Amino acid sequence: MADGERDDLKAYCLDVARRARRAAADLARTTGAQKRQWLRRSAELLLERSAALAEANRLDIEAAPRFGLTDAQVDRLRLTPERIGAIGQALDEIARLPDPVGQVISSSVRPNGLDVQKVRVPLGVIFFIYESRPNVTADAAALCVKSGNAVILRGGKEAAHSSAAIARVMAEAAVEAGLPADAVQLVDTPDREAVGHFLNLPEYIDVAIPRGGEGLIRRVTDEAKMPVIKHYAGNCHVYLDKAADPDLAVRLVVNAKTQRMGVCNAAESLVVHADVADSLLPAVARTLREKGVELRACPRAKKLVPEAAAATDEDFGAEYLGPILSIKVVDSLDEAIEHINHYSSKHTEAIVTRDLNAAREFATRIDSSAVMINASTRFNDGGEFGLGAEIGISTDKFHARGPCGLNELTSYKYVCYGTGQLRE
Repeated sequence: MADGERDDLKAYCLDVARRARRAAADLARTTGAQKRQWLRRSAELLLERSAALAEANRLDIEAAPRFGLTDAQVDRLRLTPERIGAIGQALDEIARLPDPVGQVISSSVRPNGLDVQKVRVPLGVIFFIYESRPNVTADAAALCVKSGNAVILRGGKEAAHSSAAIARVMAEAAVEAGLPADAVQLVDTPDREAVGHFLNLPEYIDVAIPRGGEGLIRRVTDEAKMPVIKHYAGNCHVYLDKAADPDLAVRLVVNAKTQRMGVCNAAESLVVHADVADSLLPAVARTLREKGVELRACPRAKKLVPEAAAATDEDFGAEYLGPILSIKVVDSLDEAIEHINHYSSKHTEAIVTRDLNAAREFATRIDSSAVMINASTRFNDGGEFGLGAEIGISTDKFHARGPCGLNELTSYKYVCYGTGQLRE
């Protein structure tokens, strides 16, 4: 890239960030009713413009072979009439959620009469870098603006036409509702250097949120001059306790692994108590093999499932995102917890047990963003948790953890109401 082109790109990124900062300030004066109007009008326009969206999506589908997309990736990219309708429905659902901005989280009146309130406020400007699913453009824009934030969207080049069409509709609806047009901006250059420029603008951008592969997330984390909300990987475990219900054990493991394999909350590792390994593991393994899952087992598990491959240490820490599952047999709940905490990516872990004390011990000591008791790991999801859509799942401990919905896209400040109090 020539120096002049670099300067032009840097200037472009700076202009987008400045406009987002001004939009964030203007959003502070908008009402919840205006934001609801924007979301509902966006949903209406997306349905009215479905033919134009389909044409934009056709261009992306035709270009997919140039980017080497798999059939599964092309399917995620595709916008059908049903999927366009689902995007509109998601916007309507977000519109119905309570507006978090201005919510009083807690309050107290001091002995001197000072009323101290902890009030929810927007983060400000969010830079969101994400994968190539067009619906994510709408979800992210909706969540950010509903929570009072301006957003800069940097989608994948594979969905460039589809994302641009959706962003144009939502920007048009924003103006109709009296929201700043720059509250939602889509970066219109595929140049990878643009990401680096945005990550070096902490005076305008308050937080970066990457959603994609581990390589992207590590790049953003390494380069960002502002806080980053992220998770690196989803190595999720299911533990079958010695008090596990046999039928539930089979059904839950199969669901956690195979209901959808290429997502971050799918199970990647099975841990089984030795007391029930003989009775449970062959049945679980047989059902998984019928679903096309390759098994990689520790020596003790391999004796019970001889057709499984031998697991390596790397297998126990892997996020496969496909039809492979590692298996470990342990002698106690303590050993299960130690194994999981060692290899886990801190995303989601599940226990199957009829022993309430074991469930409580597991939930207390497992260090992950979500713990499921007799439920599939696949439930660690904003929609399933009742948050509406989510912008991602965080495995951090600051500022947000787990699915990030509206409340997780806010911070707080203290507002104190006095009657002339002076500190002595």
